Amino acid sequence: MLETRRQTLLDLIQKRGFAALEDLVAAVGVSESTIRRDLEALEQGGVIRRTHGGAVVGAETRELMPAFEDRADTAIAEKRSIGRFAASLVQDGDTVLLDGGTTTLEVAKALVGRTVQVVTNSLPIAQLLAPHKDTDLILIGGFVYPRTGVALGPIAIGCLEKIRVHTLFMGAGGIMADGIYNSNLLLVETEQAMMKSAHQVVLVADHTKFGKQALTKLCGLEKIQHLVVDEGVSPEDRRQIENAGVLLHVAPSDVKPRLVQPEEARNSQ
Repeated sequence: MLETRRQTLLDLIQKRGFAALEDLVAAVGVSESTIRRDLEALEQGGVIRRTHGGAVVGAETRELMPAFEDRADTAIAEKRSIGRFAASLVQDGDTVLLDGGTTTLEVAKALVGRTVQVVTNSLPIAQLLAPHKDTDLILIGGFVYPRTGVALGPIAIGCLEKIRVHTLFMGAGGIMADGIYNSNLLLVETEQAMMKSAHQVVLVADHTKFGKQALTKLCGLEKIQHLVVDEGVSPEDRRQIENAGVLLHVAPSDVKPRLVQPEEARNSQ
């Protein structure tokens, strides 16, 4: 029973990325002191790391979840073109919400100096925008996931429930025919709260994300209004997105896009 219980705890922590102590107690049905001893044993094995109020995945398991710096070197040119085009959909004075990620960071780079209000849960994006006085910055708090620098969990969700934004720019771990996936449950729960706070959702993802299934399903394709992708997207993937009723925008790789008006964005392919 001891080994079964500890395996159950490990599975929960791996699935969520971070698990609060009270959630582990409720899930397993033993005392808090027993859970603490189990977490100590798992930490000694290197598979989890205890934090204040819970536990996160440890050195041996976190390699399953690519870190921010690991993903930053993948499809750089494509992400840059996607970021520039996505930013061109923003009008001066808009309030936008930027999810954490390497592609949304490129959106933030293209918004530097713009007179917009940016809400984000990403420390890298906040560090980029904080010095620029023309951009109003609101940082969402919460548990900062150590591999991505993104605030997640109940505190972040509570903050998101109190705000409303015009547009959410969101990344993805994978895009399948049945929907959008990401790397852990805690991230997905926070992104679902982001979607509820936004008037429209713009997914920014390079072509390598298609056909890739990450750990946890975020939503169906019909829940997003726009998808900005690079020119590497295949005809089959284009049809899949368009058949779902999503407005597809293919970011040109060699032309810096001008500011796109709302009427043009609705007709963009």
